[in-house]
Amino acid sequence: MHKDSNKATFLFSSGMVIVIAIMLSVAAIVLGPYQARNTRIEKMENILSSVGINGTSDEAEANFSKYIIKQVVLDSKGEPVNGGTPAFDIDLKKELDKEKTGDQDKELFPLFVCQKENKTFYIIPVRGKGLWGPIWGFIALEEDMNTVYGVSFGHKSETPGLGAEIETAKFQEKFKGKKILDDEGKFVSVKVVKGSSASTNPHGVDAISGATITSDGVSEMLQRTLTNYIAYFKKISTQK
Repeated sequence: MHKDSNKATFLFSSGMVIVIAIMLSVAAIVLGPYQARNTRIEKMENILSSVGINGTSDEAEANFSKYIIKQVVLDSKGEPVNGGTPAFDIDLKKELDKEKTGDQDKELFPLFVCQKENKTFYIIPVRGKGLWGPIWGFIALEEDMNTVYGVSFGHKSETPGLGAEIETAKFQEKFKGKKILDDEGKFVSVKVVKGSSASTNPHGVDAISGATITSDGVSEMLQRTLTNYIAYFKKISTQK
């Protein structure tokens, strides 16, 4: 067969595609466990970051075991669920997507209880939508289950210098000390709002300049997710 013929070109191209496909498949199989572990480590780091515990990736698992003293799974009514998928392994995106199929009564919500310096904190995962894609994170509440101790946010594709600012310490520090309940104990969440009065508003955080949609996305994310934990918090607060 002539090497410059169409048939030779076709066979060579087909062979290369097969070889590359095999190489990619082997790489996926070999690297899969490492990628899964890295994902778990990153999640542990983000959970701990919401309560100000930062360390190297090598320390993440040990720190998680040390500081996270309890993991709880709640159903759509705020009742603890025994057995089933562990809290850490619950995919919040999949749970929230159940609303699209009318299965919101089957939603499950993970909660992480942290103990640091003899104080208890409640860490809640949150997820929403920014301007260009999903945003997510963790919000830690103090023992009163009302005051924000810290947050850790991430995003997929927000604009650098604008929506991507939700990932910065400067923005996240604004949440510390804010309240999710009003003076009467009613859930009002924390909202990212425009205006100089945000700093004195116990439920308001100053919005990111030029990133209105992402700021609104953070507000919606917190409102939508936190409301699922209020019944549980009220229940355990009466048991203290």
